[in-house]
Amino acid sequence: MALLSGLQTSLSGMKVAQSQLELIGRNVANVDTEGYTRKTMAQKNVVLAGQNAGVALGNITRTVDEGLLRSFLSANNAYGTANGKSQYLNKTETLLGTPEGDDSISASVADLQAAFNTFSTDVTSATGRYNLLNAANTVTSRLNYLSQEIQKLRGDADMSIKEDVDQINNLLDELKTLNDKIVKYQVLGYDGVADLQDQRDSALRDLSGLIDINYFTRENGEMVIQTKNGVTLLDRDAHHLSHSSIAQASATSSYAGGGITGIYVDGVDITNQIAGGEIQGLIEIRDVTLPSLQSQLDELAGVLKTQINNIHNQGTAYPNTPSNLTGTRSFIDPNAQNIRIENGDVRFIIFDSEGNQVATTNLNGGLGFTEGSIADMTQRINDWLQSPNGANLPQASASFDDDGHLVIDTGDSEYSVAIMDEVSSTIGSEQGSVSISFDANGDGTYDRSAEGFSSFFGLNDFFVSNTNEAIYDSKVVSKGMNLGLKNVVTLNFSDTSHGLNYGAINIYPNDSLQTIVDKINNDPVLNENLQAALVPNGNGYVLRIVNSSGEQLEITESVAPGGQGGVIEKLGLAPSNAAVSSSISVREELQTTPALIANGSPQYDVASSEYKLNQASNTIANEMVKVFTETQSFGQSGTLSAMSTTLSNYASTFVGNIATETNEASKALAYQQELTSSISTKEAQISGVDMDEELSQLIVYQQSYAACAQMFTASKEILDMLLGMVK
Repeated sequence: MALLSGLQTSLSGMKVAQSQLELIGRNVANVDTEGYTRKTMAQKNVVLAGQNAGVALGNITRTVDEGLLRSFLSANNAYGTANGKSQYLNKTETLLGTPEGDDSISASVADLQAAFNTFSTDVTSATGRYNLLNAANTVTSRLNYLSQEIQKLRGDADMSIKEDVDQINNLLDELKTLNDKIVKYQVLGYDGVADLQDQRDSALRDLSGLIDINYFTRENGEMVIQTKNGVTLLDRDAHHLSHSSIAQASATSSYAGGGITGIYVDGVDITNQIAGGEIQGLIEIRDVTLPSLQSQLDELAGVLKTQINNIHNQGTAYPNTPSNLTGTRSFIDPNAQNIRIENGDVRFIIFDSEGNQVATTNLNGGLGFTEGSIADMTQRINDWLQSPNGANLPQASASFDDDGHLVIDTGDSEYSVAIMDEVSSTIGSEQGSVSISFDANGDGTYDRSAEGFSSFFGLNDFFVSNTNEAIYDSKVVSKGMNLGLKNVVTLNFSDTSHGLNYGAINIYPNDSLQTIVDKINNDPVLNENLQAALVPNGNGYVLRIVNSSGEQLEITESVAPGGQGGVIEKLGLAPSNAAVSSSISVREELQTTPALIANGSPQYDVASSEYKLNQASNTIANEMVKVFTETQSFGQSGTLSAMSTTLSNYASTFVGNIATETNEASKALAYQQELTSSISTKEAQISGVDMDEELSQLIVYQQSYAACAQMFTASKEILDMLLGMVK
């Protein structure tokens, strides 16, 4: 019996040694295979009926440090976030240039300032006017291009999100397949479970770079994967993500406003629950970083446009004084919308081709208009232009075009018209902007105010954009802002297509900003044309209301008798600069005829008691230079808080911020890359195949095999000898 037992023991030892040698061979063959972990098999004694029956092998196991694996997944997730941000920030920095670079927007603004300064020193120079026009076109073209490219980058980021979603779904399918095989192999006792687990870990690593994950493994070997916020991605079945990328992003399209679709799992939007990975970095770029930069460009363009236009509207050109002035402000119903002129008077002067006064009057002192409908005011100007006792220009007119713009036309190129504000109705009074109150919805209450008659109507704008006042933004407020209302306030909405007061919502004392948004979006009348949203902006939110048709929008409020309003004032709800940078340009007439650029304003000659034009007058040109040298007020835009600074410094500020953010993102990316590499190295030391260790084990099992073989041979020889003796 001892001899038979020896044979059994030696034979089992040979088989075990052979299997160990085969496993060592697999380890050595996969020494450079990515994701492969060292495999080992434990040995155990086999005892039958209390007697030693040799040795047997246990299951193949992996050498894995679970703590290191989780550390790698966390680091890789942070690397994915940094990578998603860094690649787009680098593109943005390249797009903007450096603050001190000649190709940056701040440099273009500085060049425009220099061109205005040169123009002011010699307004008679045709070269100076052309250089000014070229510099202005460079700035506007640069703003248009930057806005277009920023939105293209947002669209690209959204497309990358869609690609990540598809990749995540593929990995989840792969993980589900591996899960099923691992469970099956373990139940049936098949070999290969450890290799399948290696493949699953590899897929898990790839997944961690795309989205934040937590996981655990059930007793049957099945892995369950969730996001850190508890959204299930894999639990027996894969829970696929879905996202439809936007065809074309714009300055007003946002995820918060519904213009960009969310990322869904099982019909639930999880966009705001994603806490890491490349997809989270891309969301931040798409919804925070680039919109912040866009709003800063829009703020720059809006302030530049408004301030230059305010000055340019105070002057005129000579000898190319215009015979036609067409406004840029659209009026919905001039017959119902009212205007009130205060703190001065508005003077109209007709000049001949030599710059001599032909006729003059003013709104209050001459035409008797201080307050009334815009149509009434326009009719009085029209009557004066045509009257023999007025300008005596039968062919002249004051009217509104099809877009609701005020048009004042002498009807004869030999006669030109100039408009300027004066501090009183007395002829020859000092020039100074009048105050204008505007009843936007014709209810008898003045809703808005402005400075300067020509500026309010946009009769001599330098810069224009193809956006009417179709977008209203509040100031930056907290999402849970308390409006502090004591009674019901009604917001009334008017636009070009629907007329005045075509829709309204009631705001109650306990209504939140989100309630206001929902009331607008759910109103069957309003939601045909309007879209409201709370758009993230810096450390708060902006209530944005957009007329989707791009028409002139008027938002007014009304309260019951004895009640208190103030919702619009508390919110700071007003026409927005949003999207101005995408369409700002120099007015077409100025591009065609640079000689129409205003350089001065009519001067009163005491001796002749008339107004005259002077070709060398540079009063307006000097004032336009001050727009660049003096500080301007900029509202909060994204990461930039409200500030007072020069136009060029403001541009340098946000260009510098992007450079800083790009540098920080690059550092974060390099750190996370080094960290993941360090963890991978440590994992390789523990879990990887060490050739020296494998070779030493190879020698051990070769010797073990040889010893067992010798024992087997010796036992067999003795047994053969005994059998021979018996025979």
